[in-house]
Amino acid sequence: MRSGNAFKPKIVWKEFLPAFIVAFNSLTWYTLTWAMFNSSINNLHASATETLVLFAVHFVGVASSAILGSIICPRAREISFLLWMFVGTIMSVLLTTIATNSASVNILISLFLGISFGIGLPSCLAYFADVTFVENRGIHGGVTWSAIGFGILLLALLVNTLNSISGFLALATWRGLGLITFFLVRSKGKIQQTRNPSDYSSILRRRDVILYLVPWVMFCLVNFMEAPILENLFGDFYILVGFIEFALTGIFALIGGILADHVGRKRVIITGFVVLGIEYAVLSLLSEMPVSWYLYTAFDGIAWGMFASVFFMTLWGDLAGKYEREKYYLVGGLPYLLAGLLPILVKPYVEIIPSSATFSLASFFLFLAVIPLMYAPETLPEKKIKERELKKYIEKAKKVREKYD
Repeated sequence: MRSGNAFKPKIVWKEFLPAFIVAFNSLTWYTLTWAMFNSSINNLHASATETLVLFAVHFVGVASSAILGSIICPRAREISFLLWMFVGTIMSVLLTTIATNSASVNILISLFLGISFGIGLPSCLAYFADVTFVENRGIHGGVTWSAIGFGILLLALLVNTLNSISGFLALATWRGLGLITFFLVRSKGKIQQTRNPSDYSSILRRRDVILYLVPWVMFCLVNFMEAPILENLFGDFYILVGFIEFALTGIFALIGGILADHVGRKRVIITGFVVLGIEYAVLSLLSEMPVSWYLYTAFDGIAWGMFASVFFMTLWGDLAGKYEREKYYLVGGLPYLLAGLLPILVKPYVEIIPSSATFSLASFFLFLAVIPLMYAPETLPEKKIKERELKKYIEKAKKVREKYD
């Protein structure tokens, strides 16, 4: 996969395509399935306790299965991916029955939906890292998340024209297409790489991991706790915000991935946190003015694009180095996955929470998150950065020479 020219790492689709298909299909499928599942549960008009139990069980299923999957899936990735996508297809079909099920049956469906996503996710992202190299992992992540952003946008437009049953069946079809496509293009047993084993205690004792993990946890807390407050403030405009942000994420994920391979992951991440801090500062001062809503949407889409290519796809694979990557991606992914429960906990109190105060606190903590990042080591080797600088210098020298020849 490595290009003969060290200055021009390229995407070799023959090797990258299977990993791209698994990540693209899985993340688009779950994002939309979760949105429809969330809507279906809220439409049941169940008690607050029953609703909370349904969502809590779901996230328990995601977390516990992801931990289990990080252990068992690396042993037979190809078969694991095929089974993972097959189970997801079946689960999408079962979700069509939510409105007619008893509470106990819906609890089981909620649990198994979480399991059907979480169990393969760490290995899916580790597979992506294994078929890329550190010098081009950012652009690979950018391409993947750019496709995911636009894919979610297009599929959401399609699903929104359908009723809930037809929507779940459409997502089952989408998951099934991913299964068939991966089966046809898979590497036929060549995707397994032997790496040194790792354990969670050693990962969490690493200084570089903690310096990146702490800001990421702070972002996840702020992002999900603010979501219901923003929905309450924006009203109907909040739906449009989601569509605009997916489009912006698709664009800036690619830009962020390119920058991550040229100037380093750390600078891209710090830029993302600064942008997030500014957007919440604007909201805290001008929350009642629609112009602040548009600025928030633009800034949030930009920051999400940068984070998607680096935090979701690139950084944890870099930090893993020669070790098995599943557990690193799990450590990085769990804060985001589990924080999805926070909007459900916060939503009942949005009417009594002063929005301007929460936006000010969000801005403060996001700017504060930059401090540990200043001490974090860059995960893109300095050698690779200098190689690209040398490439630019050589190209400029050639142009000057051609000008005077």
